Amino acid sequence: MSDMNQAIIKMVGVMKKDYQRFWDRANGGQISGYAKDQLDNFHESIEISEGKKYIKIIRNDGQRMVWGFIVNTDNDAKFKRGDILKAASWAAPARNKARGNVFTDLSMVNWTGPAYL
Repeated sequence: MSDMNQAIIKMVGVMKKDYQRFWDRANGGQISGYAKDQLDNFHESIEISEGKKYIKIIRNDGQRMVWGFIVNTDNDAKFKRGDILKAASWAAPARNKARGNVFTDLSMVNWTGPAYL
C-alpha cells in the first residue's frame, strides 16, 4: 500500500470521528437506530477517484458529492503533494489555499469537507 493510500485511510478515519461527534451531539451521546446505521455506513460511503493531478474524494451516502481534492503530484507550482483542497466544483478544486496535508496536518478535516478558511 502506498504512503498516499495510507494517509487517505487515516484522513477518512478523522472524517468518521468528526461524524461520530456530530451524531453524539445530535443524540445526547446515545447512538441507535438511524444514526447508528448512518455511522456504520459512513466509511463505505467514501469513494476515491485518482487522476493525474488530484485525487477526488467523493461522499456517496444517498447524495453523491465531492468532499474535496488531494494534490497527487510533486509538480504543482503552488501546492505540495498531499495538500487538501476544498472543491470548487465537481471537477475542480479551489486553488486559493490548502486546508492541511494528508501527511502532516488533518486539523481542518471535517466529515462535511475541508474546513472553510
